[in-house]
Amino acid sequence: MIAIGAGSGGLSAVERASEYGKKCAVIEVKTVGGTCVNVGCVPKKVMWFAANTASHIKNARGFGFDIQQKGFSWQELKNKRDDYIEGITDWYDGYLKDLGIDYFQGFAKLIDKNTVSVGDKKYTAQHIVLAPGGEPLVPNLDGSEYGITSDGFFELDTLPNKVAIIGGGYIGVELAGLLNSLGSRIEIFARYEKLLRGFDHIIQDTLEKDYLAQGIKIHTNTQINSISKDLNIDTDCGVFSGFDQIIWAVGRKPLTNNLGLHSAGVNINSKGYITTDKFQTTNIDNIFAIGDVTGQAALTPVAIAAGRRLSDRLYNGMTNRHLNYKNIPTVIFSHPPIGTIGHTETEAKEKFEKVKVYKSEFTPMSDALLKHKTTTAMKLICEGESEVVVGCHIIGHGADEMLQGFAVAIKMGATKKQFDDTVAIHPSSAEELVTMR
Repeated sequence: MIAIGAGSGGLSAVERASEYGKKCAVIEVKTVGGTCVNVGCVPKKVMWFAANTASHIKNARGFGFDIQQKGFSWQELKNKRDDYIEGITDWYDGYLKDLGIDYFQGFAKLIDKNTVSVGDKKYTAQHIVLAPGGEPLVPNLDGSEYGITSDGFFELDTLPNKVAIIGGGYIGVELAGLLNSLGSRIEIFARYEKLLRGFDHIIQDTLEKDYLAQGIKIHTNTQINSISKDLNIDTDCGVFSGFDQIIWAVGRKPLTNNLGLHSAGVNINSKGYITTDKFQTTNIDNIFAIGDVTGQAALTPVAIAAGRRLSDRLYNGMTNRHLNYKNIPTVIFSHPPIGTIGHTETEAKEKFEKVKVYKSEFTPMSDALLKHKTTTAMKLICEGESEVVVGCHIIGHGADEMLQGFAVAIKMGATKKQFDDTVAIHPSSAEELVTMR
């Protein structure tokens, strides 16, 4: 097996294949670990923890502590974060060698269905896995080059004073929350009526209320026309100025250009994503695609699961082994975080004849003594006479951790009665999920 892309998907496929005694190689043009390790999940979570620490310091007075924040060094945080990431990428060198996996640095290109070139060298394999990932999208408009992307965010050497975040999706929402907590003044510009388009209304409404209460300005139904060199933003709702940083968070695009897909006859759709069947197989039977490049659930654990299952099927006789993309849990590391799995209320009512919704909204106990409180909101969406739980949506402190266990239950087809029959852990926010009426 040859994997093009040493991110979560490509690495997982060759790691599992090597366990079955197969000769493997992985090729990467940038840095081993891909987006997640270098400019995604891992460094983002470090920054999220830092932002949480800032919030705890501000909230300490509510519990009787007389604490003053004497300073904050963005540069020290960045240096420690970068050292942590470098430690991970350095570890991969020895790990891949121990597994007997060849690692080639360079740009990979398909020559035919079994051959890949890297520079002036060519390599052949029985199976080829396409996992090049994606990159941030920058719109084609005047002055777009004056903004940075989420990649550029991780290169910032100083904490910006006032930031415009263009995009109301999960990346924009995450960056807004952590920068605001660390001391930046934030304005979000979103094209649609609500942040986090496509998420359940309880998530959208609660997040907007909390972010406004934290001092984040939100401009919805706003179209960007252009950006000037001095970072004035011209929109269809007026001109906004005074920013010292603009961050594009308007989506991502697959890295399929110049891969030589046409040379091997691999099909892509109108948006540039590689199309596959449920076994991750492209239209060429020995070439597979996994991860963000397929346009399906662009999440690190999804790419890992798909890669491992692919090698299980190819090399360990598990003929029907594949990833089921139904009921995939996901978390948005906003402030507070969001956890969601399954159908939204709107989707469920469009798909099922009988739907019952349970909701709960409250101030979490962790905020009870604070001047500035957040809101925890939860929703269970149930279907049919037996009330199978087909959707669970949580926003509030601890949502990121509590969803994982409930996701197991929902994946197994748990009903509302089974939730009710589970003894609550008290006092906790999670107990609301098994006590809703």
